[in-house]
Amino acid sequence: MNQYLADLLSRIETLLQYNSSAPLIFNSGLFLFLFVGFLSIYLLLRRTSTLRILYVIAFSLFFYYKSSGWYFLLLVFAAVSDYIIAHAIADTRNKGGKKRWVAASVMINLGMLGYFKYTNFFVEIANNLMGAGFLDFQNIFLPVGISFFVFQSMSYTIDVYRGAIKPLDRFSDYLFYLSFFPQLVAGPIVRARDFIPQIRKPVEVNEQMFGMAIGLIITGLIKKAIISDYISLNFVDRIFDEPGLYSGFECLMGIYGYALQIYCDFSGYSDMAIGIALLLGFRFPKNFDAPYKSATITEFWRRWHISLSSWLRDYLYISLGGNRKGKLRTYFNLLMTMVLGGLWHGAALRFVLWGTLHGVALAVHKVWMAIVPWAKAKGENMNPLVRVLGVIFTFHIVCLGWLLFRAEDMQTVQLMIYQITNNFNAAIIPQFVEGYKVVVGLIALGYVMHFIPAKIDEKLMHKVGSAGFWWQVAMLVVTAWCVMQIKSSDIQPFIYFQF
Repeated sequence: MNQYLADLLSRIETLLQYNSSAPLIFNSGLFLFLFVGFLSIYLLLRRTSTLRILYVIAFSLFFYYKSSGWYFLLLVFAAVSDYIIAHAIADTRNKGGKKRWVAASVMINLGMLGYFKYTNFFVEIANNLMGAGFLDFQNIFLPVGISFFVFQSMSYTIDVYRGAIKPLDRFSDYLFYLSFFPQLVAGPIVRARDFIPQIRKPVEVNEQMFGMAIGLIITGLIKKAIISDYISLNFVDRIFDEPGLYSGFECLMGIYGYALQIYCDFSGYSDMAIGIALLLGFRFPKNFDAPYKSATITEFWRRWHISLSSWLRDYLYISLGGNRKGKLRTYFNLLMTMVLGGLWHGAALRFVLWGTLHGVALAVHKVWMAIVPWAKAKGENMNPLVRVLGVIFTFHIVCLGWLLFRAEDMQTVQLMIYQITNNFNAAIIPQFVEGYKVVVGLIALGYVMHFIPAKIDEKLMHKVGSAGFWWQVAMLVVTAWCVMQIKSSDIQPFIYFQF
């Protein structure tokens, strides 16, 4: 009995310790187990705001510890730093002093982000230019989610500087905002002015909110754990690893597959994050709005990763001058915003090229609208045929960007484009469909889910939301069972997990 108890305690200790090869993520069994326990106590504390806040902070920090180990102290440091700086900004009366304080916040946050995210990149460039071993430097671990909580923290101090919000009186409230676990490691990037008013409100989760949360979690699991993971492991990764072994048609399907994979992966995480937050009584803004339905590249960036694109617009593009300083400066600002947005995604040439492509495309679209008056029409005001052609064209511009984003090097990009243009081999299509039945079926399912009319999608979500409690639980259990049947031996991390 004593040995059994000792073994049990040892297993629990192992589960609670940080393991770099098994981070805690939403689609893991461990998270489900921990979340059920967390939720039980959370509901008991729902009417005692201070205890509830401290409890959620403790769980959030543990959640981050399970993802990045002792680097969770970086999150605490960012919270302490910007909490103090925000009060200094508010207490300083002259504009110059306020500017210095907000500049300090930006420098601290970007300095922290730059060190962990870009040091390896610049060391590699230096060694390539000056010779191997010029800089003897050990690779720096990139803490999970640092790009998200740094941007979130900066938006708080900048908003205090702009007078959009007042600094929080309690440090615990700010740490709660910055560490709240549903959006901590992969967004969405939640603005302080949207989230802070909800912190001390009484927890109220009505039937509609509960049903919506379950619907979002189910949708997210289907997108991520069924569609994205399966087509990634069984098709997309193979194509991008050895494109020379496949025909041009297969390479093209690999790009289409990756476009669906990254959408299902990231929007699936966002759906689950929004759903989990809703179960706790918090509302997050929508982060994806069927981006591949976009008829222009500008519309795409209004629909894709909305929390990031709006952050870049409000805190970078507008700070650079936006469209207030003439056309040429506007085009330059668009380009710089997207190049820096590309670098935010990762320290590699392919991310810079991806950002550059989108910056150029956005600038060209602005020029096109200035030249052709009818091109300014959008949404339902567009000519139906023009809109269909625009969706097809925009989707392929985005897919070209995904090729740059996913390929490990430019040789892979060139080889895949060569295969598509010179070795397409359409005759292989029947054999491809026969050999990849499940992959083709899941890709078709993913795109059907994506392009389904918004009204039908809303009706389906409403039906899930209005179904009885036990029906909702049953749907969740069936979805979890399907995930278990189709998943690989290892839980696949989210693409944006370590950005």
